[in-house]
Amino acid sequence: MAEITERLGHAMTLFLLAAALGMDAFSLCVGIGMRGIRLLHAAKISAAIAACHVVMPLAGMFMGKYVSALLGGVAVMFGGALLILLGGHMIYSSFRGGDKPSFDTGSWMGLIAFAVSVSVDSLSVGVSLGVFAAELVPAVLLFGFMGGLMSVAGLLVGRRVGLLVGDSGEAIGGAILLAFGILFFF
Repeated sequence: MAEITERLGHAMTLFLLAAALGMDAFSLCVGIGMRGIRLLHAAKISAAIAACHVVMPLAGMFMGKYVSALLGGVAVMFGGALLILLGGHMIYSSFRGGDKPSFDTGSWMGLIAFAVSVSVDSLSVGVSLGVFAAELVPAVLLFGFMGGLMSVAGLLVGRRVGLLVGDSGEAIGGAILLAFGILFFF
């Protein structure tokens, strides 16, 4: 019974982390969708973000496993500190506003730059998960799925409704990451 509870807790943690990272993509995509976007272009943006939400945490996990081997028990605190810093930065950025980079997602270079900038948070989370030896394949697939799903949702919401969520999505995602980071110290 304890093993089932542990697996459910692990799955729920991964789901909440994926949702938190997806909230950043959602909030940024709302802004892009507000400018008017075709469905095919929305699919391209979402696919690029989903791919980056797989690649970035994967790279971070490998770095995290390396850091864990080097640092041992200190690595857990390091991973928690990374999540706290990342969550705090996301919350700060959401209240600062106005300084979001503007990318031309119509060009391939702009699309890749936008997808990487939206997904860079996943790198740090991947480092933290690598430190805790999270299951690799389910975690990165879930991150990619949620990143793609939340970005297409943001694009469509922005296209239809206008400024509905704005920066609050990033603040909510940051608060979730901050809470998980704090929990790693207990």
